[in-house]
Amino acid sequence: MDWTLEVITVPVSDVDRAKAFYADQVGFKVDLDAEVAPGLRIVQLTPPGSRCSVALMSGMPTPPGSPGLGAPGSLRGVQLCVTDIEAARAKLVSRGVEVSPVLHVGPQGWAEGRSEADWSSFMHFTDPDGNAWNVQEAPAPLSER
Repeated sequence: MDWTLEVITVPVSDVDRAKAFYADQVGFKVDLDAEVAPGLRIVQLTPPGSRCSVALMSGMPTPPGSPGLGAPGSLRGVQLCVTDIEAARAKLVSRGVEVSPVLHVGPQGWAEGRSEADWSSFMHFTDPDGNAWNVQEAPAPLSER
């Protein structure tokens, strides 16, 4: 049986503001924006080329036995991959996203610039609530890995 990662819930304080950030600035495609039950709104967005989406919600009750979604801005460690980190960074900057320089880990820790080694160049950004995203340069598109 396959276990596929398909949706990551992003805890946000303002669904409309987050939707605008992810769609208009980061470039995710809006797949769904619906009130699925009275007072329960779900916005689902997908990064270009990804099989995994993100969900923004308001009004979702906490499932029994679950700690809930976490506070807005508490998401950490979600990683996107691109095949040209410098082009991806330029696109984000042109859309008004505050993004770190391209970085790699060197002998002294994080250093500016692209690495010569595959899988070793990164950049980082946060959404308006402070949810933290990592972007890693992959050596080839997903379909070729």
